[in-house]
Amino acid sequence: MRFIGNMGISPVTIQFLRSLGHEAKRLLEEHLEKLSDEEILDKARAEGAIILTSDLDFGDLLAASTHELPSVVLFRLGNMDPVNVNRHLIIILEKYARELELGAILSVNERKIRVRKLPITSPLE
Repeated sequence: MRFIGNMGISPVTIQFLRSLGHEAKRLLEEHLEKLSDEEILDKARAEGAIILTSDLDFGDLLAASTHELPSVVLFRLGNMDPVNVNRHLIIILEKYARELELGAILSVNERKIRVRKLPITSPLE
């Protein structure tokens, strides 16, 4: 899988994904930290990448669109330490790889992972 880490995602998490055999990069590595959220969505869609972020705007933008991709993993964790984020990523990769490939927003908090398939046809609950 391919991943793009938004600004709140640690380089440690990107390296963790690479160690698992995934293609992963941070926007900062490509000097693209000033891209708008819409431009990041377009980039991820063009590259077939999944966005990793803690920015709630991505979920809102996808919910308002009719796009099936890109998938977004939205971390809503109280502790964004890379070890904690990586622990959740292992679960996501094991249980939700198919949903990420087909198009989904995964909202991740300490208690659960919520999956919304794209495109979203009903209002967010």
